[in-house]
Amino acid sequence: MKKIVLIVTLALFCLASYQASAGTFIVRNGKASGRILAAGTQAEQDAAFLLQDFVKRLTGAEAEVLPLDSKAKKGDVLILGVVPESGLTEDAFSVNVTDGRTEIVSGGGNGSSYAVVTLLENWFGVRYYAADALYYDTTESLSLPDGLSFSETPTFRYRQTQSYSLALDPLYKVWFRLEQPDEAFAGNLWVHTFNHILPASVYGKEHPDWYTFIGGEHRPGKASQWCLTNPEVLEAACVQIDSIFKANPGMNLISVSQNDGNNTYCQCPDCMEVIEREGAVSGLYIEFLNKIAERFPDKEFSTLAYLFTMNPPKHVKPLPNVNIMLCDIDCDREVPLTDNASGQYFMKALEGWSRISDNIYMWDYGINFDNMVAPFPNFHIIQPNMQIFRDHHVTMHFSQIASTLGTDFSEMRSYLAAKLMWDVDADLDSLMTTFLDGYYGPAGKYLYQYEKMREGALLASGQRLWIYDSPVSHKDGMLNAACRKQYNILFDKAEAAVADCPEYLKRVWIARLPLQYSELEIARAEGCKNPAAISKALDLFEERTATFGIPTLNERNNTPGDYCRLYRERYLPGERTNKALGAKVEYVIEPTAERYRKVGETGLTDGIYGGSTFVESWVGWEGCDGEFIVDLGKDTEMSYIGADFLHQLGQWILLPVSVTCWTSTDGEEYTLFGKTQVAADDSPQVKFEKIGCKSDTPVTARYVRIAVEGTKMCPSWHYGVGQPSWFFIDEVEIY
Repeated sequence: MKKIVLIVTLALFCLASYQASAGTFIVRNGKASGRILAAGTQAEQDAAFLLQDFVKRLTGAEAEVLPLDSKAKKGDVLILGVVPESGLTEDAFSVNVTDGRTEIVSGGGNGSSYAVVTLLENWFGVRYYAADALYYDTTESLSLPDGLSFSETPTFRYRQTQSYSLALDPLYKVWFRLEQPDEAFAGNLWVHTFNHILPASVYGKEHPDWYTFIGGEHRPGKASQWCLTNPEVLEAACVQIDSIFKANPGMNLISVSQNDGNNTYCQCPDCMEVIEREGAVSGLYIEFLNKIAERFPDKEFSTLAYLFTMNPPKHVKPLPNVNIMLCDIDCDREVPLTDNASGQYFMKALEGWSRISDNIYMWDYGINFDNMVAPFPNFHIIQPNMQIFRDHHVTMHFSQIASTLGTDFSEMRSYLAAKLMWDVDADLDSLMTTFLDGYYGPAGKYLYQYEKMREGALLASGQRLWIYDSPVSHKDGMLNAACRKQYNILFDKAEAAVADCPEYLKRVWIARLPLQYSELEIARAEGCKNPAAISKALDLFEERTATFGIPTLNERNNTPGDYCRLYRERYLPGERTNKALGAKVEYVIEPTAERYRKVGETGLTDGIYGGSTFVESWVGWEGCDGEFIVDLGKDTEMSYIGADFLHQLGQWILLPVSVTCWTSTDGEEYTLFGKTQVAADDSPQVKFEKIGCKSDTPVTARYVRIAVEGTKMCPSWHYGVGQPSWFFIDEVEIY
């Protein structure tokens, strides 16, 4: 909902005084003294009506929109469109005020609308922060000073980010100069397109050899890659691509790119020969894309440099009409890319690609996918990273920040990303304070302190910040008890500062949710030592997330309501006592990797249940079965034996195939207690599944032996097809 707030500041007072006394008047004393003359192209007409709309909002006056060939007079705004001799590039613009008229020239694209936005923002005092935060003061006059002349050229020719405001308000995309894939990519095919172009469900049965060869066989599936040395694949793909372009006239860009998943490339002898020659899997992909690009020289083809294709090839170079979509998914986010090991490894790839291409699309990540409603203080690295991209031939940029309502400073994250993609050298601190003061009012200064304190605590801790992070990972760092106390003091001050303004107070409450969520997560990981206080905090979190309509806590669409329900069931003390609590565990088949073997020393019987992120409390096995013996210390009666498993397909964590349990009184002779088969589950949501065996007749035993049959390999429907899968357990349960 758009709102007008009459906030008289010295700057606006001076602006109004200036407009009333000098310059080229568009509106004078409530009456339109100028008109809007616009070229007939759609982009220029859109700009004209945008300006007309805001002139009326600001002054109540109706500025007439006329054809560009109308006779111009003083006060008119001329939206000229593209003037070839201007030298402006796409989306760039210039504004000149001379002889009482304002002329707007565009370099193409949406340049004219972006010029109007700049005038509205910088000269007419309109402030826009998010879908629910559009502010302006009404006035009787609008004018621009004679001699005003400026131009703007975007840092990146294509700018894409994420914000829930995009879906709520069509103005948002124009105001923040953003583009969407369906505007640029034919058929909206912009990433992970192999299965869209040649779906395995259509071609896999008849042509299995078109798809990934891994582990001695071709594995067609919705996440499979292509066998790129198979000439039939090239011909079939070109036929499909041609039909897509014909179905989308006027569009000249399409993505031909690997399906999501890592190390799933074809490993047949012919493909491996190319990979070995090029010293990188990307060589196989660039050779294939170049062949397509040669077939369609008037089109542009984007392909991923992602995970197994991130590093550039040694010899082959992408043709000019092959766009490299480079992704920094494996980089930590606590410092700029030049300043930690993961970033430096990525920088070698970026430098390599920039030596052989000046057509690079950067896919950067700025959110925690597993815990989106959790603190993620990476604001200090956004600008230096974008400047690095600019300096390495990046011309297109997507800032993936998954900015749904309730995520960490969602609105500010979207605001800053968009502003910097347009002008990467803008004053970041000024942008941040402008946003915080405008969006949160008097509370803004406290939230600024909160963000800066988090940033300093993160850097001082030496802890990594990554896109599958858990608040629990930072419980001794930026989220330690002392820090959390100070953060809460700042939020208390922020709330008090806007207590009489419901609009600002609501926003402060939403900004506080990540801190509240973190405290719940840390309390869970520490064993819920104060159940009454935790229950009260959980009630408040549930109430506010429901009131504000917070849609999800993670990329997999797990809702806050489900989280709160599961929290009460899993983490708060219940009536039953788990008889495995504190029991000794001996591994027959040890957990995979040292980190899980260490957790496994106590992790299966410590009474602490894991959260949606596998990095804490969980014990994992990869590509194998698992087996262990639980020593209860004495003979114990039981009628249920099982374990709590994690289901998280995004991390290749699948439920087991089966769980088998035996019991023994002496640790030598074991009797079968039961076996449970587990159905495959391809749902994307993160789940916790209690899987075990029941006995109608109680059994008395001291030792329990549990064998878990893992899936071992990701199936054809999973995007890790042909690669090892995991299963994770956080707690053995015996009742």
